[in-house]
Amino acid sequence: MLSDRPLDRVADFPAIPAGWAYLDTAATAQKPTPVVDAIDRAYRETYATVHRGVYQRSADMTLAYEAARRRVAQFIGAASDKEIVFVRGATEAINLVAQSWGLTHLKPGDRILLSTLEHHSNIVPWQLIRERTGIAIDVCPLTQDGRIDLDAAERMLTRDHKLVALAHVSNVLGSVLDVKRAADLAHAVGAKLLIDGCQAVPRLPVDVAALGVDFYAFSGHKLYGPTGIGVLWARPEILQSMPPWQGGGSMIDRVTFEQTTYLPAPARFEAGTPHIVGVIGLHAAIDYVESIGLEAIHAHETALVAETRAALEGINSVRVFGPEDSAGIVSFAIEGVHPHDIGTILDESRVAIRAGHHCAQPLMQALGVDATARASFGVYNGPADVQALVEGIERVTRIFG
Repeated sequence: MLSDRPLDRVADFPAIPAGWAYLDTAATAQKPTPVVDAIDRAYRETYATVHRGVYQRSADMTLAYEAARRRVAQFIGAASDKEIVFVRGATEAINLVAQSWGLTHLKPGDRILLSTLEHHSNIVPWQLIRERTGIAIDVCPLTQDGRIDLDAAERMLTRDHKLVALAHVSNVLGSVLDVKRAADLAHAVGAKLLIDGCQAVPRLPVDVAALGVDFYAFSGHKLYGPTGIGVLWARPEILQSMPPWQGGGSMIDRVTFEQTTYLPAPARFEAGTPHIVGVIGLHAAIDYVESIGLEAIHAHETALVAETRAALEGINSVRVFGPEDSAGIVSFAIEGVHPHDIGTILDESRVAIRAGHHCAQPLMQALGVDATARASFGVYNGPADVQALVEGIERVTRIFG
């Protein structure tokens, strides 16, 4: 039972009141006190612009900003902080790759491979590129238990494929991709591999070098950090081959009305005044997560998932989706009950879940449903939250007969 080994760090999270089960971490994680304090201190005590001012506080804030870049590089196993591009989130990171790398390197006749379970942010940017370049998009199916079928991907990939773009962890099913094998398959046909790591970095150790990926994107707010900040990592030789996709201050070498030259990466992709305090908050979030340990977080969430799945599978009218070893996420449906009704009734019981298509409508179609209910866990959850969820679902089934 979970009660023998709870991680339950709820005391660290000031926005979680007693008796409220927050089970929507896959949408956005609550923020621990060290992150809130770092943001507050940055605005109250140390705030200044970065990369521009010659006064001491600006220099100090620039040092802190670039220290955060180094911290991110260390966190994901990057060889250098020059490989880290700060963006607004994973959506912007993927759009950056699509608009810069994609428009530069893709041409009619080229193909890219996605999967059935991708988030819309890893589908729509490539459709926009398809409209402009004439490329083709192929879709890899899933296994019976909801994993990306890499055996099928191996059969589908050809020399025409220039990019494979997949989720490390599904935001609906919690299924974990064998990224190393995906990288080997992509590289065997000369394609690049982009990984959406939003659901992976908060709960799994990530080493981009060991995984062999070419692009890796994630958002800060799912990692217990602030909204509006995210990261694109890419191999340095790829970054240097990519032109800017936005123009403005900070990313230029010299501007005249006749010609502009640009700074090397990552600066060329960070036009304008950045989300300075967001970067400081992201640094604090990484420190917080690593103070607990990603292995411990993963083990804790795995235990919560196992407890939840076992309880839900014992209720006849409940259908649970995804693999048994899903990472921190349990999606389910109740026969004859719309997920929005499930979410509303659970909210009355002070249990917060997500209900809807989770920005994954093609996956919903593949599952044969319009929407699902989703419980997703974090370091602040414990056995009491699982119990509250199960009791709430039992109440839903009683109400709907």
